[in-house]
Amino acid sequence: MEDSFIKYENMENSILQELENEGYLVPDSIDKEKASAIAMHYKEILSLLGEDSNREGLIKTPERVARSLQFLTHGSFLDPIKILEKSKFKENYDHMLLVKDIEIYSMCEHHMLPFFGKAHVAYIPNGCITGLSKIARIVDIFARRLQVQERMTMQIRDCIQEALLPLGVAVVIEAKHLCMTMRGIQKQNSTITTSAFTGAFLKNPKTREEFMNLIGRHFNS
Repeated sequence: MEDSFIKYENMENSILQELENEGYLVPDSIDKEKASAIAMHYKEILSLLGEDSNREGLIKTPERVARSLQFLTHGSFLDPIKILEKSKFKENYDHMLLVKDIEIYSMCEHHMLPFFGKAHVAYIPNGCITGLSKIARIVDIFARRLQVQERMTMQIRDCIQEALLPLGVAVVIEAKHLCMTMRGIQKQNSTITTSAFTGAFLKNPKTREEFMNLIGRHFNS
């Protein structure tokens, strides 16, 4: 039983190390000094909101928020181009490659409220490809920042274009913004769609139409 536990612990440590090497923020990567400073400010914010920061339900809230914010914004400290370049392979494939329905969770930089939805990313290789999971990873890196959807869409496009030099890149993001649904205009069913293209997707309407059909969307050219 003890041997099994040791094997499991070693496997868990190995997985955590692999994630950390990929740039993921794992529990031991939290900057404790920064977390402490952020927590102190959140304790003051709770008091300014008229709450008792020492009551049972709120005692650990500042610390939890501090750790949560570090996780939700850790993409700002990662280099997505390096991650793509480390997983670049030569391959003679020149048709569209699409990864769709990539879940995104990000934070609106205007109100620091979440927006979430799906990203659809395609590119046409020009002599090299990358690991399929890396496309989702790039989306995640740009989402884990204080963001606006419009900028994030273009950042994903430009990163893939720069790292892989493909014949074209297409990115569409569809998201709901809590700054619209739970405050402000309070429109519960509104979805924001943004798109960005390069190369063949920009110049060739048929290529763009094929991409839109594959993701189940029909936009006018």
